[in-house]
Amino acid sequence: MADKKTILITGATAGFGWACARLFAAHNWRLILCGRRRERLEELREILADSAVHIAVCDVRDQGQVAVMIDGLPEEYSRIDVLLNNAGLALGLNHAQSADMEDWETMVDTNIKGLLYLTRAVLPAMVASGRGQVVNMGSVAGSWPYPGGNTYGATKAFVQQFSRNLRADLHGTGVRVTNIEPGMAETEFSLVRFHGDRDQAGNVYQGVTPLTGDDIAEIVYWTVCRPQHVNINSVEVMPTCQSWSPFAVHRESGQG
Repeated sequence: MADKKTILITGATAGFGWACARLFAAHNWRLILCGRRRERLEELREILADSAVHIAVCDVRDQGQVAVMIDGLPEEYSRIDVLLNNAGLALGLNHAQSADMEDWETMVDTNIKGLLYLTRAVLPAMVASGRGQVVNMGSVAGSWPYPGGNTYGATKAFVQQFSRNLRADLHGTGVRVTNIEPGMAETEFSLVRFHGDRDQAGNVYQGVTPLTGDDIAEIVYWTVCRPQHVNINSVEVMPTCQSWSPFAVHRESGQG
């Protein structure tokens, strides 16, 4: 038990977080599962009944809740080897001029502030121990814009650059940082983006074979299992069916 490693996974109630919890449990890691939906966390704990699991109901957007969660960890879970900043979401696909400001604020509060709160809370102990890893869940949207991606893409660009700056700040400490940047993946992502509209969310995946939560979990696990002297800075991954489009060019009518 002494050499069992511990991972804290935010957004563990669905999608990438849920898949990561199952994979890391299968490899005998100790799990701290963080999310807002207690019933989902308890369901996951039951599924992982043979594993060491601590659930923490916490809204990462609330710095006070984050502090209470970290300070209140049981002794056997208090040394965190990997922080997986997975909690995040996209809301809406309207163009900026008609977007919902509340959606924008929720994305900033979750994708940026929540990640900052967890990282700041966990880093000092990692630095003191001379090892550990922060894995941030970014997106291809942080590098490649698309119509309606406005604030979501901007929050993931923040995650990308924050991850790079973390690497610079943590130089010489032994703490590693990785940014995972998935493309199209079939999770609850689109259902959340379209505010629970299952038909609209389902249309996103019509006729394609997207990434799955398990695909991303395997990548996360691979990055944290590299030898200590190896840091995977970033991994950008898309399904084979997804790539880039030509530049959009608007032509005035009658201009040829």
